[in-house]
Amino acid sequence: MSSPPVVIATERTLLIVEDDKSFLQRLARAMEARGFEVRTAESVGEGLQQVEASAPAFAVVDMRLGDGNGLDVVSALKQRRPEARAIVLTGYGNIATAVNAVKMGAVDYLSKPADADDVVNALLAIEGRKAEPPEHPMSADRVRWEHIQRIYELCGRNVSETARRLNMHRRTLQRILAKRAPR
Repeated sequence: MSSPPVVIATERTLLIVEDDKSFLQRLARAMEARGFEVRTAESVGEGLQQVEASAPAFAVVDMRLGDGNGLDVVSALKQRRPEARAIVLTGYGNIATAVNAVKMGAVDYLSKPADADDVVNALLAIEGRKAEPPEHPMSADRVRWEHIQRIYELCGRNVSETARRLNMHRRTLQRILAKRAPR
């Protein structure tokens, strides 16, 4: 299978704005391994400061952050550097937010958890063309497991609260949490 068409960028500066610290660190390491010069921010405020200090060629921005909407960072980046390419990540994917992200200047919109290769393909895809679908996407079971883990962490690892929010029986949730992550 051929690889997707890509833009050859001479400058590979990348800003990642993400409030999930462990995901931020994993993605930053993965993007550095793929040749990007990475800077990170954990809030809209930090992201805006990074853009103001030195607007990067690329950005990966979480949609919902603790102090606001990540689209504010995308908008500021496009004002400072119109040719910059940004993608938006979110755990709350729907068509309305995807359309809004593109209107604000994002070149693509990916649901979390996104694979680093998917992020690179989206950032480097030629304008007007969609990146090829991943060769080995996450299974539905894995996506479900990741979602449950995320809600569990957001609930402070409280099983009862997580079960309530997921509208799931507590014992069922405990069994899922006790198992290894599916492939």
